Amino acid sequence: MIYSRIAGTGSYLPARILTNAELEKMVDTSDEWIRARTGIERRHIAADGETTVDLAEHAARRAIEAAGLKPEDIDFIAFGTTTPDLVFPNCGVLLQKRLGCLGVPAFSVETACAGFMYALSIADKYVRCGEAKRALVVGAETLSRMTDWEDRGTAILFADGAGAVVLEPSATPGILSTHLHADGRYNEMLYCAGGVSTGFGAKLAIKMSGKEVFKVAVQKLGSVVDETLAANGLERSAIDWLVPHQANIRIVQATADKLGLPMERVIVTVQDHGNTSAASVPLALDIGIRDGRIKRGELLLLEAFGGGFTWGSALIRY
Repeated sequence: MIYSRIAGTGSYLPARILTNAELEKMVDTSDEWIRARTGIERRHIAADGETTVDLAEHAARRAIEAAGLKPEDIDFIAFGTTTPDLVFPNCGVLLQKRLGCLGVPAFSVETACAGFMYALSIADKYVRCGEAKRALVVGAETLSRMTDWEDRGTAILFADGAGAVVLEPSATPGILSTHLHADGRYNEMLYCAGGVSTGFGAKLAIKMSGKEVFKVAVQKLGSVVDETLAANGLERSAIDWLVPHQANIRIVQATADKLGLPMERVIVTVQDHGNTSAASVPLALDIGIRDGRIKRGELLLLEAFGGGFTWGSALIRY
């Protein structure tokens, strides 16, 4: 039987850093208020003219290099994003052109903050069935382009970045299971008004009911944690590392509590880059691997929750 395993990871953050102190001058907020409620201290903002695919290319090339491969070795691209460069071609195709792995499947998945989890699950299936040998999975966002910098409820949260992984076939399980969900009844709690068929309007901005989103996110992520463990016949103590969506430190802490994991076993990066949506899980994963905390053979639980609502998890033997 064929499985897929993570062969390499990569990430990228734009050079421009926006601190809480700077935000204090832009909107009615304070560094203390932001840290207490979100854990965020700074976030990265794409430069003028710097696009989602620009960020993704940096992360992708680093992941490919870490896997010991060349860009032309990639034969499948799944790209999670909510902030595409163009309506079409999709970001997967635009990235493919830059990498030079022409002719292979390349597409984007738009499931908000859960975009990387959805893309990873799809790529895993293609490797398992033998239709892909070297799959590139990307999560990248330029959320600053649709952030209302006068809305203190969202301006403090969202930012830009990219993360990527390369999957390859393995005789032993790497990705043990993935679990995806969605519930459209909650669509008005977290959304971006405007689109091609409805009209973009004067202002393309993220709208969020923060308290309601928090309650549902904690409940749904707790549920998918139980689902993941049950599907693999494991106890919570089996998890070595939680690699969560970096949305809010309180949501991360609630998920860790559900697992009975001390925060020392959780990869937390939200303080440094805020909520980068589909990019946040692969960003955190790459940081945890490159700084030596995550080691080969350890069991990782990845999870994310986003607008829609969409959410998902992956259990991975790294």
